[in-house]
Amino acid sequence: MKFEDYRISEIVKSNIAKKGFKRPTDIQYKSIPPILKREDILGIAQTGTGKTAAFAIPIIENLLKLSRKQQTHKVKCVVMAPTHELAEQITSVFLDFSEGTAIKTLCIHGGVTQDDQIEQLKKGVDIVVATPGRLFDLRSQGYLQLDELKILVLDEADHMLDLGFIKDIRDLMRYIPKKRQTLFFSATINQKIKKLAYSIVQNPIRIQISPKNPVSKNVTHSVIHISMDDKRFFLERIVNDYPESKILCFVRTKVRAERVKKAMERVEISSLTIHSDKSDEERKKTLAAFKTGNCKLLIATDVSARGIDIPGVDIVINYDLPELAENYVHRVGRTGRGNNKGSAISFSSPEEETLKEDIESFLGYELTLQEIDIRTYEETVDFSKDGVNDWQSLLSKEEEIANRPKKKKKKKKR
Repeated sequence: MKFEDYRISEIVKSNIAKKGFKRPTDIQYKSIPPILKREDILGIAQTGTGKTAAFAIPIIENLLKLSRKQQTHKVKCVVMAPTHELAEQITSVFLDFSEGTAIKTLCIHGGVTQDDQIEQLKKGVDIVVATPGRLFDLRSQGYLQLDELKILVLDEADHMLDLGFIKDIRDLMRYIPKKRQTLFFSATINQKIKKLAYSIVQNPIRIQISPKNPVSKNVTHSVIHISMDDKRFFLERIVNDYPESKILCFVRTKVRAERVKKAMERVEISSLTIHSDKSDEERKKTLAAFKTGNCKLLIATDVSARGIDIPGVDIVINYDLPELAENYVHRVGRTGRGNNKGSAISFSSPEEETLKEDIESFLGYELTLQEIDIRTYEETVDFSKDGVNDWQSLLSKEEEIANRPKKKKKKKKR
């Protein structure tokens, strides 16, 4: 089936064609018809499957078909997303597919002043894509009216639970009409997700895509056993071996991200970082630089993993293995998107063996071990430009400082 065969408005079909979409992906094929019928959905699909378009296209079509009495610019659809980046990505999809229509979409999230967002809400919008924090702030201040809400979408619900938004999600239910359509999407499914989902959806149609293969077939996976202290040398080598490749490197914490960036600076490799301490403006500039290729190495934390939608990421490096096995899926989902090929390389230290086993258990298969002989390992460390951080050099400097003659203190004259 092609998109032109769907019973949707010609303007929406035209916008779909402009984006180069011809045939729906599996999640789109299975989701669009029931959403058009205003059914509730519980969708389980990995990243990179076209999930956003799967709900954006039918939502736009349904809003266009509202009666004239209902076509006021009051919020009729709310899409909740866990991160700034993902919220902006979803917004861009709605804007693309609603181009040329009267539908207004607004993205609201923290990290920026709320004044412009309030001004837009006062003028009237149909669709609000929001992160939970700013959504509840504007609702509690009375700027966001939800009494005419017809559609609620929870995207990346599992990540919202990880970030502790479950109470906010349940609180929201008190302020929106009970008679509504609810679309619940998650990349993973467990008992917590099921409990939340079935508490807010009504007789949902369950759609699950590739449950036995949670990662894209276009991605090759490998793991390298490396000492924790030597990881920076291997990152340096991979960047130098693939100078034209876009490399997305994931670390465990924001402090770690900045340390890895400094390590790369010492070996004359330019990189940028993205994490929760960065302002909204900094995040936008960083992602723009990475998208255009001005920066080839981006160092990120898991908070940003699901919001980074950049075409042409060639390699994902798990510099630190994720503490949650599910996050491995979201990290490597940044490469091998669409028809593109990608590589996922994991650095595993002895301290991370349990995390590696958890990932393999979650995937249902072992990661391919990339054997490194002792000679190659030593060459990688020895030929690094980061000679200043060689432990022997550091010890020599410490001994030099310790052996320096101490200056005698001058006696104070009485």
